[in-house]
Amino acid sequence: MLQLNQQLKRVEISNFEIENSIVFNYFDNLPAFERDEKLLRAIYIGVLAFMEDRISSFLSKTSNELGTELESLKMIFEMKKELFYKSTIKGVLAEDDIAEFLNQYFSDKRLKDKAILTGSTAGNLARNKTGDILCEVDGNRDLKIAIECKFDKSVRLGDIENKDIFTRKSDTAWSQLIEAQANRDSKVSIIVFDISLVENSILKNFDNVGYIPAVGFVAIINSQKGDYSNLAIAYMLARDIALNAKEVDLDKDLLAMIVNRVIKDINEILSVKSLVLSNIENNKAILKQLEKSMLLMEFNQEYMKKFLKEGTLTKKDLLDFYVGEDVKDKYKGIEKEINEM
Repeated sequence: MLQLNQQLKRVEISNFEIENSIVFNYFDNLPAFERDEKLLRAIYIGVLAFMEDRISSFLSKTSNELGTELESLKMIFEMKKELFYKSTIKGVLAEDDIAEFLNQYFSDKRLKDKAILTGSTAGNLARNKTGDILCEVDGNRDLKIAIECKFDKSVRLGDIENKDIFTRKSDTAWSQLIEAQANRDSKVSIIVFDISLVENSILKNFDNVGYIPAVGFVAIINSQKGDYSNLAIAYMLARDIALNAKEVDLDKDLLAMIVNRVIKDINEILSVKSLVLSNIENNKAILKQLEKSMLLMEFNQEYMKKFLKEGTLTKKDLLDFYVGEDVKDKYKGIEKEINEM
């Protein structure tokens, strides 16, 4: 079935079939024109997974304890996490995921926009690939938003007021935003950071979404949780500017004031949402503790009644009282119900 072409350095597979519900359902949900590309990606990622001892070790330890479906889910999660932190490929995977999210977002919002991966091709600047994703706004190829993905803790904010031009050149949020806009001939640019791989100077200035006047937008996402909401907010603000900015002498200070006010209000809403979610989790924790205490009271009461009635407890009774397996079993069902609230 599998042969290696040593001369062409190529893997050749013939008469290949696989019967697996997870694999079938995944490809069944894809458009036909995407399936070949996704199959090649799946093989590539799978080979990388086999090369990773930690994942192999993990699977060997859990294969006897987990059901097939849960094992598959755990494998996908662990593999994605391991691959994400491999510096050689995390950028490529991030760009793919972000472009996929944006195109799905455009489809859901019924926008004519389109996100195109451009990170492997040079732009207007010689041998320069800055601007990983190019978004055509409202189906107009001449109206573009450039997006640069930087999952790298070494990339600082790079405010021009603190810039020392005599130091060695290094990428900053400022430089990448300006460079992406120039290289891809876009109206607006956005730089995307991941919450787990972002430098402190950026987090200090921008919690979720930020705007640097006359430079561009900053969006901080959480790819491991699949949370790209901040990118969606930054994109829609950038889109409004791209569609409505006219070739006139704009009052940039006034524009900055308005945009920053919008971002401030959005961040306050996100903070409220975060507080609500925290309160939900806190209330669940309180409810769990109450249920535990009530179960323990009932459990202890039963053994007290038994002791008062019989005047003693057998060794088996003492063991059961000490271990408390009955309480644990009852609590598992209650805990599940609380978590599903």
